[in-house]
Amino acid sequence: MSDLQRSFAKAKLAYLPQEPLLFPTAIAEKDEYGGEETDELQPLAESGPSEDSSSTSSTSSASSTDTIRPNKYYLENVRSNEIVIHHVYITPPAPEGPLFVLHHGAGSSGLSFSLFAVEMREALPSAGVLSVEARGHGETVVKSSDGQIKDEPHDLSLDLLSSDLSDTIQLVQAKLHWVRLPDIVLVGHSLGGPIVTDVAMRGVLGSAVLGYAVLDVVEGSAMDALQQMNLYLASRPKSFPSLASAIEWHTRSRTLRNSTSARISVPSLLYQGPAASIPEDQPWIWRTNLSVTERYWQNWFTGLSKKFLEAKGGKLLILAGTDRLDKELMIGQMQGKYQLQVFPDAGHFIQEDQPGKTAMVIADFYRRNDNRALVLPPKVQDLLKK
Repeated sequence: MSDLQRSFAKAKLAYLPQEPLLFPTAIAEKDEYGGEETDELQPLAESGPSEDSSSTSSTSSASSTDTIRPNKYYLENVRSNEIVIHHVYITPPAPEGPLFVLHHGAGSSGLSFSLFAVEMREALPSAGVLSVEARGHGETVVKSSDGQIKDEPHDLSLDLLSSDLSDTIQLVQAKLHWVRLPDIVLVGHSLGGPIVTDVAMRGVLGSAVLGYAVLDVVEGSAMDALQQMNLYLASRPKSFPSLASAIEWHTRSRTLRNSTSARISVPSLLYQGPAASIPEDQPWIWRTNLSVTERYWQNWFTGLSKKFLEAKGGKLLILAGTDRLDKELMIGQMQGKYQLQVFPDAGHFIQEDQPGKTAMVIADFYRRNDNRALVLPPKVQDLLKK
């Protein structure tokens, strides 16, 4: 290879995402709730020039400054017909701090909120972050009552996913020996939106839920998009020769517009397939088979707008474009029933493409709905007594 060819290859490789890092050990200390409090992420390796002109400060800072991954737990949930081992990432809140409960979308994982968690702790140092992984996603495992791991297809009905989320929050409370739940803000991206909205609607967490935020999903546009979902799934690669190629596909296809976030989240979406004669030839396959979830698609999104507007608590909707609003939400917006924020420079994965802006908006949303910050004027009879 000539010097010219070698220099050209090095320049080209500098722009490609690096191999992702495995989980480092987090440094922990006890907090008032009885849990272990950690900062977010361990240092990531230096990266080449970023392709993400629309991303926020975390895209560059996370690759060169100290950031820490949270504790990861496996929480056993024994039910009459199954045993669910819920996999979660958590950084507990400081005393009296809020807890942001994060739920990913279909086919994604808890690490899609990784950079968002870093930015949220910058915006609200007292905040805790709990990022959950749904059944059939990430490292969450479902077993039959006799302890055998269940193969696909998993039951991904909205009622069950919603129960999984509320149960997980209560399992975390027991695990960390919290006497009471902290103030909670539920945050759901894509499929996570209907799930957190359903939890808020059912009221199973009581007054602990201050509000809920839904990221880039509304009923009308979601139902329309379902008609094209099979075409999209058929068009994407079935497997990848390496994790680096999977990360590169996500960034080049603009599925993810933040290469730092892609290096963190994409590896958790895949697993290495059956052993080949040459280990290097083992393909990396999608961990979640979205095609087999088709029978649940309408169940996830039907009635979402109505529940979003009617559930108790503050309401925040963050979209990548105003064209995604349906009629019911347009009317609700004109009536001031919820807060709307639009990030036109982001793709569908708002929390990955623009983690800083997303964290800032949700932190401000929490502050507006924090009951302790509410100062009421004195009563008239109290003034007359003076």
